[in-house]
Amino acid sequence: MNTVFSDNLKKFRQQKNLTQEQAAEILGVSPHTVSRWECSTTLPDVTMLPKIAKLYCVTIDDFFRETSVAYENYAQRLAAVYEATREPEDFMPADLEFKKMLKKGDCSAEDLRLYGIMHYFMMHYCIHKAVDLFDKVIEKGEAGKDDTYWQTKHQKMLLYAQIGRGQENIDATLEIINKGSEDPEDWICLIAAYRYGRNEEKAYEWFLKALRKFPDKAALYIYGGDACKKLGRYDEALSYWDKALEIDPAFYAARYSKIFYYEETGAYETAYQMWCEVIEELKLSGHDIEAASDEKLAQACFEKIKK
Repeated sequence: MNTVFSDNLKKFRQQKNLTQEQAAEILGVSPHTVSRWECSTTLPDVTMLPKIAKLYCVTIDDFFRETSVAYENYAQRLAAVYEATREPEDFMPADLEFKKMLKKGDCSAEDLRLYGIMHYFMMHYCIHKAVDLFDKVIEKGEAGKDDTYWQTKHQKMLLYAQIGRGQENIDATLEIINKGSEDPEDWICLIAAYRYGRNEEKAYEWFLKALRKFPDKAALYIYGGDACKKLGRYDEALSYWDKALEIDPAFYAARYSKIFYYEETGAYETAYQMWCEVIEELKLSGHDIEAASDEKLAQACFEKIKK
């Protein structure tokens, strides 16, 4: 007779340092019932298996494996499954279980370490997945180069900068410019590449070069203004943001840059007034979600005024 199931029931109980009486009380059955399970005299009702598995910090499948072991808690068991597969669908149940433990304040140092490792693995998965998806968009849009194409290029460049591959952004965009590109978006990408790499001097230098070629490109003035702010050229920054709005009054990026500048310099009243204007326009245009998000930022700004 195959006794793997009953042997595991006994082994898991002992690994959790529970007596038959203690396990029985938790499971709502008699000690005699637990004893009969472990002796293969009877089997638990199938509806009991999830409850038993959770008590012993294993999965139901573990009952039928000869080499299964119990873990300190169910979250650790699920973390082990995820570490073995590295599949997102195995990350989610483990993440949920750890969150429950954190909410209760039950996490040990080992729990936190394992939870951190899980996020480390998931981070790498997400980075590779994001790059793959960005590359697909860029490949599909290479012919038409619409707004989605350029937004995706910038998002990929920002990601590369954040993971230490910023020089690749600079090298790739410089190569395009050196080949004679007359597309202002390529020049903006180069300025962005330097900005994402925190080389504001180079960003400003290339902004001035681009400005001579594309004086009517509103987005160019955003990047130039943002670079100027980082360099402490505040008057220039404001003038460039204003120029962007003169070219395109609906350019929200320029307004946000001005708002954040006013907040950073302590001009909270001016910033708050601009927040209110932006929020009102967003609501009128039906962008309620964006408006709700900005309302939180506006409220934080208003709180600073009261102080």
